[in-house]
Amino acid sequence: MTPALDLLKKVRAEHRVHSYEHDPKAASYGLEAAEKLGLDPAQVFKTLLASSEKGELLVAVVPVVGSLDLKALAHAAGVKKAEMADPAAAQRATGYLLGGISPLGQKKRLRTFIDNSAQPFASIFVSAGRRGLEVELCAAVLAEHTQAVFADIGRD
Repeated sequence: MTPALDLLKKVRAEHRVHSYEHDPKAASYGLEAAEKLGLDPAQVFKTLLASSEKGELLVAVVPVVGSLDLKALAHAAGVKKAEMADPAAAQRATGYLLGGISPLGQKKRLRTFIDNSAQPFASIFVSAGRRGLEVELCAAVLAEHTQAVFADIGRD
């Protein structure tokens, strides 16, 4: 069990857990999840952490097939600038290891932004808090339990 799955159980949110054998040599954890679970990569989302010019950590949930648009994230967050967060700071703030950071059940409540491309899907897949473990849920449920805002923060 992970903090992400504990949270979903506690609030009785509808979700499904999917696991696969993680390959430590995989170039992209998100694309590996899509491939091993036989999913449309546009429906699988990665959790990235960025840092504002004031040092505030921001959580960005974007499709694994694209990348994070840092300018768009900064605009959505109402800050001047955002850059990728220091990996050690990301791990400390979330309580998760890189490659297994879930937007759910993080140690600190961080402002969270989900790319708008998640909304048309009946369900999306995000890390359940460990490499090789994904959770399937409705984007609105993810937004509700992370207090996230939907914004155009992804790039193809």
